[in-house]
Amino acid sequence: MSVQPPNATEKLYNGSSMIFVDSGTKKATQYVHRVTLPDLGWGGLFKYRCGSQATGWSDWFEFRTPKRGFSPRLAMFGDMGMVNAQSLPRLMQDASAGMYDAILHVGDFAYDMQEQDGATGDQFMQMIQPIAARLPYMTCVGNHEFMYNFSHYKNRFTMPKGFGGDGESMFYSFDLGPAHIIGISTEFYFFVEYGVDQLKSQYDWLQADLERASKNRAARPWIIIMGHRPMYCSNDDGDDCTFGALFMREGFLARWYPLEPLLQKYGVDLALWAHEHTYERMWPVTRLEVRNGSWAEPYSEPRGTVHVVTGSAGCRERHDTFGSPMYYSAFRSTDYGYTRMQIFNSTHLSLEQVSDDQQGRIIDRITIVQHNHGPFP
Repeated sequence: MSVQPPNATEKLYNGSSMIFVDSGTKKATQYVHRVTLPDLGWGGLFKYRCGSQATGWSDWFEFRTPKRGFSPRLAMFGDMGMVNAQSLPRLMQDASAGMYDAILHVGDFAYDMQEQDGATGDQFMQMIQPIAARLPYMTCVGNHEFMYNFSHYKNRFTMPKGFGGDGESMFYSFDLGPAHIIGISTEFYFFVEYGVDQLKSQYDWLQADLERASKNRAARPWIIIMGHRPMYCSNDDGDDCTFGALFMREGFLARWYPLEPLLQKYGVDLALWAHEHTYERMWPVTRLEVRNGSWAEPYSEPRGTVHVVTGSAGCRERHDTFGSPMYYSAFRSTDYGYTRMQIFNSTHLSLEQVSDDQQGRIIDRITIVQHNHGPFP
């Protein structure tokens, strides 16, 4: 990779290459290249291109590193496909205007990456390139990546390894401004044909990561988790919001590896999900009990995790529908769109939902205020 730092000469960085063989009928072969840039400073505009003198170079791309002490701005969504990616043009417009510091794609890509012997995955990666080439494109795995033991996801996306994790981007964490953000695989609870050991490994790692993060809350007070399938929702498409959500909250089969006790014990402030092709915001909740800060200001000093489902970016499966409202559901919409988040400081975090159906109008907005990050009683 060739990088042009601000006011400096071009530098070359060497990386590693690996061969990825698709498991489809053609056994298509691809080369995956990874390069680490270890010495980037704060607040710089960097231009880069990929390739070599021997094989030629890509076009030039550019990205900015954030300024020291920044308040991170993120766009968040899940369930974006090659067909009907309705939110993508507006997201591209936002990204080119410099509105975000990172993207969180909460599972389900392309629909599906392994189709056409992997050609659909190639096309999807090219489709998101205008965003992913300029911003950290952080991901977690969804059910549409399950084929061949999630091989396309594992080989196409590379997430950080600084805090451990599995090294295959299935579970990992990273720090961003005043937040510690965790990505997990909810699919380990459902695709057990690939082994239960990976579920145990993730659970043990998650508990250790949350323990470490809870001891660092003076520096990173916000703890945010993202995974594909929601723990709370009120859609009526099958058993996703009943049996599936129960699996997530209370554990696999005989209550093995339940997630909600960890969210409660370590005071996870925000949980981001997708899978349902809708948007839904919950009241602060713990163990099926609404834990608002107060009647007048429910998100001020909440005593439970705020859960948000943001799976309406657009795909070939179109919308999902809602069932009867649940007592823990505060707002819901079937509009195509995506979620924006800004983490202002150690105490204030805002969320807003952009409706693409309504030409970018903000249809939902809240501010979470938390001065006492820590375990929920």
